[in-house]
Amino acid sequence: MKGQILIVDDDSDACELLEMSLMRHGFAVTTSTSAERALDLVATHDFDVVLTDLSMPSMSGLDLCERVLGTRPDTPVVVITGQGSLEAAVGAIRVGAYDFITKPVDPKLLLLSLARAIQHRSLQCEVKRLREGVSGDASDELSGGAIVGQSGAMRRVYELIGRVGASDASVLIHGETGTGKELVARSIHHRSRRKDGPFVAINCAAVPHSLIESELFGHARGAFTDAKSDRKGLFVQATGGTLFLDEIGELPIDMQPKLLRALQERKVRPIGSNHEIPFDARILAASNRNLEDEVYEKRFREDLYYRINVVKIDVPPLRERGGDALHLAHFFLKQFADRNGKSALELSTTAAEKLMAYNWPGNVRELENCMEHAVALARFDQITVEDLPEKIRAYRADRFVVSANDPTEVVTMDELERRYILRVLSLVGGNKSRAAQVLGFDRRTLYRKLERYGERLGVVGSSPLEIS
Repeated sequence: MKGQILIVDDDSDACELLEMSLMRHGFAVTTSTSAERALDLVATHDFDVVLTDLSMPSMSGLDLCERVLGTRPDTPVVVITGQGSLEAAVGAIRVGAYDFITKPVDPKLLLLSLARAIQHRSLQCEVKRLREGVSGDASDELSGGAIVGQSGAMRRVYELIGRVGASDASVLIHGETGTGKELVARSIHHRSRRKDGPFVAINCAAVPHSLIESELFGHARGAFTDAKSDRKGLFVQATGGTLFLDEIGELPIDMQPKLLRALQERKVRPIGSNHEIPFDARILAASNRNLEDEVYEKRFREDLYYRINVVKIDVPPLRERGGDALHLAHFFLKQFADRNGKSALELSTTAAEKLMAYNWPGNVRELENCMEHAVALARFDQITVEDLPEKIRAYRADRFVVSANDPTEVVTMDELERRYILRVLSLVGGNKSRAAQVLGFDRRTLYRKLERYGERLGVVGSSPLEIS
């Protein structure tokens, strides 16, 4: 069932025609030929949309709309009229109607209007729920309150955190930039028997190649210029706790055998020293690259990959987390409002719609930045669309067309497949393993197809695709 619709029209034949049409499309429909009866129904039933005719003898559609919104402000009202004038449209909007449709009713436009109205109501209810704090963040006690989200994708992450936390197994955390991989690592540490020990993190991409060995393994006095004293490396510093190797896919290839030996022997040899030092730290690693692809491309050692990937946790991108964007927005609004000494801020429904429509290439980090921007610019006690960054206000979802230049172009199935594969690969950020999953291929089949297209080493531009 797509939604509960109340149709109000004094013409019983018109009611019946609309009812039959909407029921064929999966809606549950109630009809009323009396505006007064419709008000009684609204008072006792929870409708997703009220669809009313404008001209009725005892009470106009505008009056009905005003009274419905007076008792059920979250229920969208769509007005239908044969008077396709600007004055009628303005009158409907002034009393709070969600949409205005002229007769004869175009079924496609009506279905589109109802779908948008139902989505609008759903977002209103979600925003209200977040304001009242009924939902909580469902960050789960497993995460120590660090990760926010209620989606099924995140609940699977919470479950893995709980199951792997008590062991000492190495964990590889995979996810796009900004998804919160370090938060997952800290949550695992929080749940482990090592939680009272240190949590030591290093971003392998941020340390110059010439210094990475010294950072990890330490050095002896006099090992090189400026080495004026012995220095413990991060492996030893993390003894009794957890060492988190962030962006391990960026580790230089010549450092990988040394790291593998340290993980196997549980000992490190500082630069310039003749002695090995044992360490006792749990190893967690993270990468925004797909390391299986890196192994295939000979940029990452296969033996090291299997050493760090005893358990793998995939952190989903924000665009795959459904309503979590609203939960996170609410969380960040409170955080930044408190930090800036502002009173509690609410999220308007129209702003929530923009947040839900955006695809968040920067993931949670980008959403956090967006909410900080909004709080800084907010002039009222509600975040509006105008408070959001320009690229989010102006965002429109990508459209698929068979050919960007000629919609009538006819292409072969091979060309259609090529365009679709490249489109999927683009949408998943070039992650070939993820693309293979979406397409239903095994990874080697995808590689063979890309090699045939001459595009194995990256995603190239392709005509968008639309199948309607």
